[in-house]
Amino acid sequence: MRIAEIARGHGLDVISALELGHRGLSDLWQLEFATQEERCMVTRDGRDFRRLYVSFLERNQAHGGILIVPRSLPSEYFSRIAQALQRYAETHADTPMTYVIDYLTS
Repeated sequence: MRIAEIARGHGLDVISALELGHRGLSDLWQLEFATQEERCMVTRDGRDFRRLYVSFLERNQAHGGILIVPRSLPSEYFSRIAQALQRYAETHADTPMTYVIDYLTS
């Protein structure tokens, strides 16, 4: 939730699963919800979301994008992650995220 708060301070339209009361819901549910909301899913769970990405591709099912936060950006570095999200948003502003999986860089 802290990362989302800082990112909003940078002008990004973000919300966390914790803020929505969605913590603990399945990864599939989270990705489908983000897709319905026309949002890119930002996650640290690359392994499971890479599998979901493949599953969606095999079914030709669209999603709003998956952005994986790598372990090189530790969770407690809230500001660094929020700044990396801002840079990503700026450099990919014209990129439709449908069907995209990518990695956030520090």
